[in-house]
Amino acid sequence: MVTSLPWHIALLAAGLGSPFGPPQGATLQARQIHALWTVFFFAAVGVAAVVYGLIFWSIVKYRKRSDELPPQFRENVPLEIAYTTIPLLIVAGLFILTYRTEVFVDQVATGADPPVTIRVTGFQWSWRFQYEGTPVQVAGTPDRPPEAVVPTGRPIRFILESADVMHAFWIPSFLFKRDTMPGITNQVDLTVQDPGTYLGSCAEFCGLDHTRMLFRIRAVSPAEYERWLRHPEGGP
Repeated sequence: MVTSLPWHIALLAAGLGSPFGPPQGATLQARQIHALWTVFFFAAVGVAAVVYGLIFWSIVKYRKRSDELPPQFRENVPLEIAYTTIPLLIVAGLFILTYRTEVFVDQVATGADPPVTIRVTGFQWSWRFQYEGTPVQVAGTPDRPPEAVVPTGRPIRFILESADVMHAFWIPSFLFKRDTMPGITNQVDLTVQDPGTYLGSCAEFCGLDHTRMLFRIRAVSPAEYERWLRHPEGGP
């Protein structure tokens, strides 16, 4: 019987794998998300610096020195326009960047050179990976988590389905999670940039052995992937 604790410790480590915020991500899409997060982070730092700077400046400059009221004033149109316009421009800029990133991440490739297509089916309590256009499929059990092999540098279309209840296909190193639901097909294209083995798990509580719904994605060079496809290992 596979003990899932080491897997979940490794999953947590993958989520904490960067000294600065979330991990950079191993896919092209994840790096776009990380870049967006970085913009949000520095925007938040800038706003916080201005807000806290004004608070401390006011505390020091206008601290109580006597019982007399400090000078009273009202209406400063240029200042009011500035503190209304600048936040609106910041929000609009972040909205546009977010929209562009979401469009890029959700984009499904089209054209004459289709991506590698893998149909992923979640079931209580493991995963099945079927490589479309080939007889290859890899299915796991709670005691033997499956390992899917994918090529680097090529778009990979994951078609996500569920055979029974709701699950969630989650790969922390890809900064990616998408639900799999009975009767509904989701699909996403991901392009893995770096070779390596990436751990995944179900992220939706789905029953008694939910924590044992584990899998691995092993990213290899396109040539090695073609060799594996001819002689897959770990299949059913």
